Amino acid sequence: MRRRTFLKLGAATAASAALPALALADVPKPYSFDAAPPLDSVDAYVKWMVENRGEDPKHLRKRWERYGIMKGNQYFTTKNDMRGFLMVPREEFCLKYNQDQAYSYHFLDIGWGVTISGPDTVGRMTSALDIKKGEKCLEIGTGSGYQSAYLANMTDKVWSIEIIKPLAERTRGIYDALIKRGYTEYSAITSKNADGYYGWEEAGPFDKIVVTCGIDHIPPPLLKQLKPGGIMVIPVGPPGAQHVLKVVKDVAADGAITVARTDIYHGRIVPFVPFTKLVGDAIKGTYSQ
Repeated sequence: MRRRTFLKLGAATAASAALPALALADVPKPYSFDAAPPLDSVDAYVKWMVENRGEDPKHLRKRWERYGIMKGNQYFTTKNDMRGFLMVPREEFCLKYNQDQAYSYHFLDIGWGVTISGPDTVGRMTSALDIKKGEKCLEIGTGSGYQSAYLANMTDKVWSIEIIKPLAERTRGIYDALIKRGYTEYSAITSKNADGYYGWEEAGPFDKIVVTCGIDHIPPPLLKQLKPGGIMVIPVGPPGAQHVLKVVKDVAADGAITVARTDIYHGRIVPFVPFTKLVGDAIKGTYSQ
């Protein structure tokens, strides 16, 4: 039987020595989807974030620098995408030893043989989803928690599945600690430890689904749980050589399902960690053929 352990608020944290150190004090002002930092001035942005979010100017300036690069490369399509990126303290989801590299281009180690994807990749995949507040989003592969944190700044309905139990517990602990400090938007994230191939049927259907691990096909259960007109972003291809696809599902009046696929990187290969599977209670092998 597949393991389906739900992770409640206040869950015990594993590997506590790897958790990032606290940034500054508690968030000084309550969270609101209507509140947005300045998008056109680094000094105005840093000032706003310190006053409203209580964050470290050192990390804020690095975040802004990465934002400028991503904006210049047209990785954002809406102001909502920009806001989502600028509101998330990515450093909180990195390990202590690589926090200073949080806004570098590269993916970073988070333990258990997996990584936190680079900010450019997360931003581009998130922008392709075209998320609006109130939409239901499912993430497959919670990992560090950064992607879900990003989603939680764009909609108040987020579900996330992680197959590695100690990683799922550690990340839930990070969410809960941040919620206590005032990052109440992360209360929108419901997470569990399970095999993501089968999605989260009882919570579906979903408007948007993002898959953060590579596989050579689109899992039928995930496609089934995607609403008509919904969007899935998923890395598809052989191990280490995936193409990131934007998948749009359409259902005709007669019930016929059609799927339109677009390569958001226009043919460029983007490697991802493999989409692993549970056999009983153990992670064994992958879902790629």
